[in-house]
This record gives sequence, structure tokens and C-alpha cells, in this order.
Amino acid sequence: MSVLAFIESNNGSFKKSDLEVASYAAALAAATNTEAIALVFNSDDCSPLGTYGISKALKVSTEQFNASSYAATIEVATTQEAATVLICSSSSNSKYIAPLVAASLKAAYVPNVIALPESGTYPRNVFSNKGIAHTKVNSELSIIGIAPNTYGVHENPTQINQIDFNLVSSSSKTQSTSTETASDKISIADADIVVSAGRGLKGPENWGMIEELAQVLGAATACSKPVSDMGWRPHSEHVGQTGKPVSCNLYFAIGISGAIQHLAGVSASKTKVVINTDPEAPFFKAADYGIVGDAFEVVPQLIEKLKAFKSENS
Repeated sequence: MSVLAFIESNNGSFKKSDLEVASYAAALAAATNTEAIALVFNSDDCSPLGTYGISKALKVSTEQFNASSYAATIEVATTQEAATVLICSSSSNSKYIAPLVAASLKAAYVPNVIALPESGTYPRNVFSNKGIAHTKVNSELSIIGIAPNTYGVHENPTQINQIDFNLVSSSSKTQSTSTETASDKISIADADIVVSAGRGLKGPENWGMIEELAQVLGAATACSKPVSDMGWRPHSEHVGQTGKPVSCNLYFAIGISGAIQHLAGVSASKTKVVINTDPEAPFFKAADYGIVGDAFEVVPQLIEKLKAFKSENS
């Protein structure tokens, strides 16, 4: 019996979401008196996972992502390790793979889980994070998707045993021919801080101050749907219910009025700061902190103050 964690890794390094999955798997294994095992794709060194309670790592090497092959490999590992629970993140890859594994192994898939189970039920976010459902699983195998930035990262050092594991080939009708990544930017999914802007910036030529603010804060940049639709920013930066959901510690909304779809997609963020000239903008009702003012005046002053603070405290 074991708890198996699906760890994707990013070019050999582990993202915060990977460590959350490892932490959750280790805690669940401890609670059920079983072993926490990680199935790790594309990392030669899995020892950092031992810091978070993983006692065994199965290392899989592959050049490109293939959902069918990943799913088939997870199925073999799940059966081989007699796993009763499979833990995964809420990444786009995991959301693609989990239903494939669930259908093949006749498992229950419970996404958006935010905490360890209580009395056999898993608490999870529902209705765009406006409610919490308590879901009971009756199948022999449970697949649990962890909502980002909810359970947290918890150290639980243990000795880790690393073993090579073979990728299972699959006759998939779809193939990835190439992958492009923005290596010089913090991804929205992994960011603790996100600086987002909307049509209030008036044009793509004014995004320099947004990027500078993000750089000072060590944040990811994002935008509203109209901004990406107009081509001011890439669609990969579109956040909201119809774009990428955001669950960060600090979210800046600059020149964004707060359409319901945008608010729903960022509601899981812990602290929201709004800068807008319109005091009646809907976003102010959802904000923890609000500044009624012109972004072209407020943001440069904010950058200046942050740089001074960092200089004094470095």
C-alpha cells in the first residue's frame, strides 16, 4: 500500500506546485501509515523531494510531453506500487492526464482539493472558489488534484531512495512536435505575486511600468481578457475564469474594472490590491486594499518606494 505523487518537474527543477504535491502525499501517507512515493518525470536528482517526506522516487526520462505515455506510465507505477491514492497538481498537464488514468483504472478523480481528508471526505473548492464541497470517495483508487497555493509546502525530511523507471510507450494519435517556454519570466502558475493590468493602461506601449513593478516584486505579469484579445499582451498572460486561474499570495489589478469572469478566476488569491481611477469599479468590492488614482501616477511612485525599501533593507 502507498500514496503515489505525480511530479512533473521543470527541466529537472521542482516548482512550488511539485513540492505542495509531495508535502500533501507525505502527510496523507503518514496519516494512513503507508509510504509516500513520487513518480518523477525528467529529473536526474530527486533528493530535494526527500526534504518533504518522499521516501522513494521513481525517475522517468522522456524528451517531450505525451499525455497518453504519461498516463500509461502512471497506471503501471500505480499498480506496481499498490497505490490507493494518486496525488497530482492542478497544472494543465495534470488536468489532462488525471481523467485518462481515472477512466483506465476505474478511479475517482477529485480536483481542487485544499486540505487533507476529514472523516473520509476531501474538502475542495467549487463554484469558482465561492464554496467548499466535502467529497467522499468510494472507489479503491482515488486521484486527488491539489488546488494551487492552498495546502502549502511542509518540510518533513526523510531518506529518499531513487530508482530508474521506464516510460511506457503509447500509440497516441497526437504528438508534441516542439515546446516553447519563456525562460526569462516567472510563470503565472508558480508565482507568489502577480501584477496584472487591463485596458486602463491605454495601450501596449505603456506596459513598461507593469513589467518594472513585476521585476521589483519578483512577480509574474498578467492581463485581462480584453487586453489579450486586442493583442496588447500574449494570450498566455490572460488570467480569469476564461483564462488562467490565479491563486497567489498577492495579486495586483491595475486598470482592471473587475468583470465577473475575471473576479472568479482570481478570487482564490489571498491578498488583492486594486488601482483604478473609477471608485465604483466592481473590483474594489473584492479588494483587500484599493487605491483610487491614475495608474500612470501611482505605479511609478510605488516602484520608487519599493526600490527604496529594498535598498534600505538589503
